[in-house]
Amino acid sequence: MASPKNKKSKMRKRQRVGQLEKPILSQVGTCPECGAAKRAHRACPKCGAYNGVKVSVA
Repeated sequence: MASPKNKKSKMRKRQRVGQLEKPILSQVGTCPECGAAKRAHRACPKCGAYNGVKVSVA
């Protein structure tokens, strides 16, 4: 099994782990059609609209 040749610094380890723990709350917005909460760049789960066009039935 391979072993690391050098020690990873605390900063490198924390930067890697910090990317995994990004909050989803910053990606939540409101649907302009119905006003429901929806994630960015996705169709609304309530009305099925995306970018002003109805794309799916929810």
